[in-house]
Amino acid sequence: MNEVTFPIRVMLVDDHHLFREGVLSLLKRDERFAVLSEASNGEQALELLGEVLPDVILMDVRMPGISGIEATRQILKKHPAVKVVMITASEKDEDLFEAIKAGAQGYVLKAVTDSKQMRDAILAVAAGEAIIPPAMVPRLLNEFAMIADGRKTADVDAAPETPVDVGLVAEPEETVAPEDDAINLLTPREREVLELVAEGLTNKEIGNRLTISVNTVRSHLRFILDKLHINNRVQAALWYQSQQ
Repeated sequence: MNEVTFPIRVMLVDDHHLFREGVLSLLKRDERFAVLSEASNGEQALELLGEVLPDVILMDVRMPGISGIEATRQILKKHPAVKVVMITASEKDEDLFEAIKAGAQGYVLKAVTDSKQMRDAILAVAAGEAIIPPAMVPRLLNEFAMIADGRKTADVDAAPETPVDVGLVAEPEETVAPEDDAINLLTPREREVLELVAEGLTNKEIGNRLTISVNTVRSHLRFILDKLHINNRVQAALWYQSQQ
């Protein structure tokens, strides 16, 4: 887990004014958060990103003009340190998969009524963790399994050149390497790290388990994702689970 500096700076991007007002009111009551700006669409969000960047962007998936997914791709290409949490009413497999490919670190459904869950999601993503609704994990596993089996080709041209968190650059040829080739590229230590990532452990927890520093864990993650041609730790965990 990365060290978090408070208050966490947040940008809200959603075309529904009432929803933005509700989230703004929620975060204003918690001194751990500071809302820097609001945007009603992807274009406006891109324009507002200036010298003072947010730590976390809460991004709606479906908006007029530039969608939240496309805005996420463009934002992370230019500002890879920013974390993006997709906030959406959509449970469509395609939206979830495209959000992860775009580099989003979290995916929270608007149906969530627990305000603590929303705040916890922001805190977790700011600390470098990934947030995916448990009910949606099997869908992602199936999607990655299809790609690994060669039954489906991912749209890698849309993936960000520099994804969030571990700072890897995805190769343009493919998103997931064939299993036989990919797993053999990893060293024994890298396989250990990947297995722990798939278990949901944070960088700090992995470091404690393997008795190595957090920086060493990050270095292993860079090499793992580079070898697997995968964009971020969420994809890495899902890829690993799909191979079991």
